[in-house]
Amino acid sequence: MNYSDSFEVIGGKQLKGDLIPQGAKNEALQILCATLLTQESVRIDNLPDILDIKHLIELIQGLGVKVTKHNSNSYSFEAAEVDIDFFGTEEFHKNARKIRGSVMLLAPLLARFKKAVLPKPGGDKIGRRRLDTHFLGLQKLGAKFHFNESKSQYEIQADALKGAYILMDEISVTGTANVLMAAVLSKGMTTIYNAACEPYIQQLCKMLNDMGAKIQGLGSNLLIIEGVERLHGTTHKILPDMIEIGSFISLAAMTSSEIRIKDCAIDHLGIIPFTFERMGVDFKIQNDDIFIPAQEQYTIQSFMDGSIMTIYDAPWPGFTPDLMSVLLVMAIQANGSVLIHQKMFESRLFFVDKLIDMGAQIILCDPHRATVIGLNRRTHLRGIEMTSPDIRAGVALLIAALSAKGKSMIHSIHQIDRGYERIDERLNAIGAEIIRK
Repeated sequence: MNYSDSFEVIGGKQLKGDLIPQGAKNEALQILCATLLTQESVRIDNLPDILDIKHLIELIQGLGVKVTKHNSNSYSFEAAEVDIDFFGTEEFHKNARKIRGSVMLLAPLLARFKKAVLPKPGGDKIGRRRLDTHFLGLQKLGAKFHFNESKSQYEIQADALKGAYILMDEISVTGTANVLMAAVLSKGMTTIYNAACEPYIQQLCKMLNDMGAKIQGLGSNLLIIEGVERLHGTTHKILPDMIEIGSFISLAAMTSSEIRIKDCAIDHLGIIPFTFERMGVDFKIQNDDIFIPAQEQYTIQSFMDGSIMTIYDAPWPGFTPDLMSVLLVMAIQANGSVLIHQKMFESRLFFVDKLIDMGAQIILCDPHRATVIGLNRRTHLRGIEMTSPDIRAGVALLIAALSAKGKSMIHSIHQIDRGYERIDERLNAIGAEIIRK
């Protein structure tokens, strides 16, 4: 297949129209892995049609799960027969390495089949993302781990999983998901303290409870799970992607565009709308839509004592790290200055050199902090040639290119395709000019 891996972007255009956010990628990865916890059919609706999800579906299919595609966003999965020997194949290793979400296959396979194998997973190059939290939690439930250096793979087994008190050593979303999926089929009571409580975890808990699990504490950092012998099938709908919603707000502000983001599941957005408000974006919440009028100017607020605004990421209900890149880009044309403090990953700010080449006024203080001095539209960014280093930086660079004067080329757009469904087609429909090359 001749895959186009570059975007040619003609910037400086005002956009106008409606955008519907895709299903949440980070929720979908967990939910897909959870389908292996039962022999019965599980239907998942509103799946985003993106590379990471396609890779995980291929991986699940390779394990012998019967996959029925209803349309590009709805599938059913029936894991009645699973081929454990597929673990050892080169095909499994090749696919598992493509996607970090594959680490969440560990718990369902361990819970049902007493063993699992996983090569070191791939994903974004955004700094160290250790797996200790997953392994420590599963070990507390009775699992034994071995890292096979010659094959560069993790091997895990457990004759029987037994409930335990688990204090998570870090607030990890995927770590919480893995321990949770193992705990629902463990014997006895499991308590997970310092659990992640993102909407993705809340949705996973909801789906597992719909399948017959007994989980209490949804939405908090203390989950109590009473193990059950088996789970049954269900139907689950993925939430709209909060990261895409935030990206569209940033896009509207940067390009002075009038955009309505429809069906946002506002109740699940947490602090995100408030943070964009602090950055000066004028928007209205109308039923379940976010309407952003065309804004010539947006002014970053100061703290009450007059000091410079600082935005930092934190585990939920704090501001999600996945929106820091687009927030930084939006600050480029704001009136005022902001300190962006990316605490959770040490390499996520290394794309700012491209923004500086485009004419942005940014001081990269260290791997975690950047100060953006807003241009207030006194000058426009200029189009340049650049490469997308990861999913979120890729979309941030795309927003910068759409706001810039002239032509930009963005390479390695498979990084963007991993997390955003047909982003070029959807933005072109409301007035953008993005050509896939």
